[in-house]
Amino acid sequence: MIPLYDNIPSRTVPVVNYSVIALCSLVFLVQMSSTGFQESRSIIEGLGMIPARVFNPDLLIEYPNGSALDWSSLALAESRNRAASESLVPAFLTPLTCIFLHGGWLHFVGNMWFLWIFGDNVEDCLGHRRYLLFYLAAGLTASVAHLLTNTDSTLPTIGASGAIAGVMGAYMVLYPRARVLTVIPLFIFIQVLALPAVLVLGIWFALQFYEVLATSADGSGVAWWAHIGGFTMGLVTMLVLRTRKGLKINVQQARRPVQSRFTGLRRR
Repeated sequence: MIPLYDNIPSRTVPVVNYSVIALCSLVFLVQMSSTGFQESRSIIEGLGMIPARVFNPDLLIEYPNGSALDWSSLALAESRNRAASESLVPAFLTPLTCIFLHGGWLHFVGNMWFLWIFGDNVEDCLGHRRYLLFYLAAGLTASVAHLLTNTDSTLPTIGASGAIAGVMGAYMVLYPRARVLTVIPLFIFIQVLALPAVLVLGIWFALQFYEVLATSADGSGVAWWAHIGGFTMGLVTMLVLRTRKGLKINVQQARRPVQSRFTGLRRR
């Protein structure tokens, strides 16, 4: 299921959401413009979260000759026989710095697209300052969820997925009846439907649990528990905050028209 857009326009300019997207874009461009394999790898090791190092900052991690690491879509399969480079920041800060890194174009574009669709409305309700704190807290919660379920992992964890999952959990509470134009591939056809946000996001959340049962985090290259932790934090936080007077929820604002379409396109 690929969301295209929702029908709830923001009442304010989501400057924080735009800024987060811009910062992630800048960091990703730095990653992609690295002059060599080792430089790119050093950025990931230096700012990414390595669970074993967070619990033991002095730990030396060695990748002996003949080993091949596949970090998600990075496919960094070059062997080496030296200790991993030290963090560019203290190890206890990497649960936050890792949420601004990405492992490839698909990883980056997918995350930023989801943040673009759902982040503006959450910022609209929370306000700029609280949205910034909320986003960082969701990212940190997602990192902690991954840490607690992968305490001995020596693989760098990167990506904004956990923080964005928090935004999605918040959106589901704030706008459950919003309509989301969604692409659903069905065999050789592509179905485009306007679905309730609670259905789109609820199915996405359920799939994270399915993936946890079907695969391991290191084996699949995806930190599923980070997604679950971030989404749960966003959902619970909004359930608590929406009863407070300071939270401005306006689901009656003008809505963009969203229409379902059926397209008989073949997939290859």
